[in-house]
Amino acid sequence: MRDRIAQSLAAAINTGELAPGALVTVPTLAIRFEVSATPVREAMLDLEQRGFVTAVRNKGFRVTQMSDQDLREVIELRQLLEAPTMGALAGTLDADQIELWRSVADEISEHARQKDLAGFLAADRRFHLGILALHGSSRLVDMVGELRAQTRMVSIAAMMQSDELWGTAREHHVMLDLLANGDSAALSELTANHLATVAGWSGAPGETR
Repeated sequence: MRDRIAQSLAAAINTGELAPGALVTVPTLAIRFEVSATPVREAMLDLEQRGFVTAVRNKGFRVTQMSDQDLREVIELRQLLEAPTMGALAGTLDADQIELWRSVADEISEHARQKDLAGFLAADRRFHLGILALHGSSRLVDMVGELRAQTRMVSIAAMMQSDELWGTAREHHVMLDLLANGDSAALSELTANHLATVAGWSGAPGETR
């Protein structure tokens, strides 16, 4: 129950339903989820440890506002972890695997076309973590998954209005082409640039495509 509530609230933060700075209380959330206060409190403490919220004495929990510096650090860590791993996977996937992930890339593009942020993020997460999992390190996948969650704490509702969103969605197909062709260097570079786009959407200074 605690994990289900934590996942639901993390998703609400990721999609902007719970905006940075919003104050939430345990009693209100208990009513929302139709449970007692105990699992809600446990879920909020878990989210606090992960940096999603901060406790406000006698009031509840406030959704964390990520600073530009925080975002840059998370993006840099993701680039260090994901870019070389994707490069190492170049040329290792067979045709059936490529087609499997191409269907997920199609989903991402369709969600972008429909301006469905929740669907876009869910499919994007499945694509990136699923391919990284092929490297064989569950710890790597867990670390990147948590970093992704922290990245999405930035207010990204503007993504749905961005002209870059469609192009970024299409980059997943280019990644698959490079995976199929075994172009490790180009794939590593594209992955790093793809991740830097998140910082651009946030408005963080000093980040470019």
